[in-house]
Amino acid sequence: MEVLEQSSKVNLRLSDNQKSMKLSIIIPCYNEENTIKEIINRINEKVNIEKEIIVVDDFSSDKTRDFLQKELKDKVDNLILNDQNYGKGYSIKQGLKVITGEIVIIQDADLEYDPVDYSRLIKPITSNVADVVYGSRFVGSEERRILYFWHMVGNKFLTILSNMFTNLNLTDMEVGYKAFKASIIKDINLEENRFGFEPEITAKISKKNLRIFEVGINYYGRKYSEGKKITWKDGFSAIKCIFYYNLFR
Repeated sequence: MEVLEQSSKVNLRLSDNQKSMKLSIIIPCYNEENTIKEIINRINEKVNIEKEIIVVDDFSSDKTRDFLQKELKDKVDNLILNDQNYGKGYSIKQGLKVITGEIVIIQDADLEYDPVDYSRLIKPITSNVADVVYGSRFVGSEERRILYFWHMVGNKFLTILSNMFTNLNLTDMEVGYKAFKASIIKDINLEENRFGFEPEITAKISKKNLRIFEVGINYYGRKYSEGKKITWKDGFSAIKCIFYYNLFR
């Protein structure tokens, strides 16, 4: 365990350019009592650059909100408490209202994505070769937990369908790890309140003259018994969003 921890810290050594830009980390969460403490602790321990942590609790019905208001209140910079369960997209929009950094990363609270990858995600932006960076669970030689075959097929289908409209060549449109220049994402009118955020933001950035990069990331997917929330219904919603935001917005 000690060797793995040292390896993670080495991977997160950042250049002077990376350290000079403040990172805003938005964590939308809903019923993540088993993971919310760990993800916040990992960010604070592993991310050695100027940063702010913004947590948006989407009206959790378990102990997540209680943990955030008591045990974790001094470990985050901004805590937003939604007055009802609106969805991931809504929570991201609330977080974007208060960011003060130059780069924004969306961090799910479920431990499927590891903050050790932040350096890889933001490097194209801090090197001034990219405006937006997508992580990908399907490229590179990073660690990836093997889980549901049909989820993989669904993700690749949605990515290909999205690419057909956007003329991008992404390998993982639905990935939860995306980094943006703050000025760019704040200038986009986001409409989706739930999981439709991913196809919506992809459609809208494709219509701008932006430099988009993709990097391989680690992925530690979880089973439904471990708290995974996205279902086949969200897949159909994503299809609708792909058509709507590419053809009519």
